[in-house]
Parts: sequence; C-alpha cells; structure tokens
Amino acid sequence: MELNSTAASLLGFLHDGPMSGWELASAVEGTIGNFWNVTRSQVYRELRTLADAGLVKPGDRGPRGRQRFAITAAGRRAFAAWIAREPGPELIRFPLLLTLFFADHLAPEEIAGFVETHRRRHEERLARYRSLFKDSDPESPRVQTLRFGIAYQEALLRWLDSLPWKTRHSAGRPGRPATVTSSGRSRS
Repeated sequence: MELNSTAASLLGFLHDGPMSGWELASAVEGTIGNFWNVTRSQVYRELRTLADAGLVKPGDRGPRGRQRFAITAAGRRAFAAWIAREPGPELIRFPLLLTLFFADHLAPEEIAGFVETHRRRHEERLARYRSLFKDSDPESPRVQTLRFGIAYQEALLRWLDSLPWKTRHSAGRPGRPATVTSSGRSRS
C-alpha cells in the first residue's frame, strides 16, 4: 500500500505508542495541525484503511467505545519507506489570498475587516508558537517546524501590515500604509 501523507503521519504518531482515533486527532490538532490540515473524520477513515491493510492493529474497545490502535511491523516498514521518500512541493491553500485575488468585487471596508481578522489570528498563533518554543530544545527536529511557524507568522504579519487596507482599530499601528479608497486613491 502506498501511503498518503495523512495516513503516514498517523503511523508516525503511533510510533510513540497505541492511541485511539480521538487521541490521534488531538495530537494532530496540537502539533502538525498548525501546518497540515487533517480533520477528525479523516483520522477515523485513515485508521480503518490502515487496519484493513494490516499496518495498524485495533485493540479492544474501552471507555466511551474508544478503540486504541497500535502500529504493526508492516506499518513501521511502510512508514520508514514513506519518510525516506523525497517530499513533494508545498501547496498553499490560503483563503485570504483567494479573497484578495478577487477583491475588486468587495468594498475596501470589507477587505479591511478580513485583513484585521487574519491579523489577530496570526498574532495569537505567533504568541502560542513563541510560548511553545520557549521551553523546547532548539536542536530537536520537531522544534524546527516550530521555528518555521514562528518565522512564517512574523513574515505574514509584516505582509498584512503592508496591505493598503486597514480598519480604524488598526490605523494607529506604526508602519501601517495609507488606506486605499474604492476609487483606488490612497489617503492617510
């Protein structure tokens, strides 16, 4: 079986020990979920597929019907083959970019609201990443993804600050450009 990246990531988590679908979904959400989108339904679907392929072994049902899965020897081999392959190119799925591409169809105030909402989200994410990094071993391979996250959030916030749309709330921030009116003219 050729693994997709989501299934392979679940096998990666199972190297740490058996987990239920709920535990795996929580582990994904708290770690790789910051850069790899995996829904809870995908976790359960992939676990069924991995079990059918003999790459994980389901355990007995526990409290609340939760069933823990353990990686098998075949699962370890499949993960080893997947992790040793050359990673493919990254794909950007960034809803704000898509909206901005077609922003000629929106009022500047609407765009400014979207930009400000994203700015707040990314400020919060940057603060969370920095707090996680503070107590981490800076040489750890997993921490390198956190370092990327911090650099990405910092760059993204600089980019958001450079956009020509702003709200009254964000207008006082140093370094913010002038607001662009619907006619395309800028004003301070």
